[in-house]
Amino acid sequence: MHKIQINKFIENSLKEDIGDGDHTSIATINNNTKKKAILLVKNDGIIAGIELAEKIFNRIDPSLKIEKKLKDGLKVKKGDIAFKIIGNAHSILKSERLVLNCMQRMSAIATKTYQICKIIKGSKTKILDTRKTTPLNRFIEKWAVRIGGGTNHRFGLYDVIMIKDNHIDFAGGIEQAIKKTKEYLKRKKKNLKIIIEVRNIIELEEVLKCGGIDRILLDNFDVSTTKMAVDLINNKYKIESSGGITENTIKEYANCNVDYISLGELTNSIKNFDLSLKAI
Repeated sequence: MHKIQINKFIENSLKEDIGDGDHTSIATINNNTKKKAILLVKNDGIIAGIELAEKIFNRIDPSLKIEKKLKDGLKVKKGDIAFKIIGNAHSILKSERLVLNCMQRMSAIATKTYQICKIIKGSKTKILDTRKTTPLNRFIEKWAVRIGGGTNHRFGLYDVIMIKDNHIDFAGGIEQAIKKTKEYLKRKKKNLKIIIEVRNIIELEEVLKCGGIDRILLDNFDVSTTKMAVDLINNKYKIESSGGITENTIKEYANCNVDYISLGELTNSIKNFDLSLKAI
């Protein structure tokens, strides 16, 4: 991840949590007290966020010593210890909540992504995330998707042209939307990939007639219509399936030979992974 982005995230998160000081720790614990704590795993799954946790500890107090027992992306089970942290008690307690918040969410996302990827293992299909992320936390959530074995979709509105249904309707149709997009990219001298969403076979045929795009997104197609669309596209463009796909049906979609399946549920409806920082 980009160093500046990580540092900014940590800085803003700590300001939000600490404010003008951790008054509870200051009031109850002598400033020079040295302690140890462990990061205890309380669920089975995939651990994620250890690298970020180390950066958080270092930002709070470079003298803190972290002894890593695991690394990001490994399978873990209840009772495992991810790392031991040794040093000033105030520094450990200042770091605790941000470390847990990040690691619990990242591990949940990595675990979910791993489980989905396992279902379609052996197919050519890659699992993509979406922009359905927590505001200002997108980069750590997408980081977790990669740790779990998934692939990142676009990061925002700035790095890929993605023509969705509303763009098509507002632009006056598929042909107009594609034409205006190509003119815009040429005028602005931008080299961005173009993805276009289609809602049915009629729209797909219109896109194939127009051309000039990089990927076609099949939105809310059922399995049989997806197979028909894949045959029509005939390897001319990359294919993404999205909308209404569940763990029960995802293998059927992958077996249609699509290149990508994007899932909002990787990031937008995740229950946090259970982790705890315990003094020892």
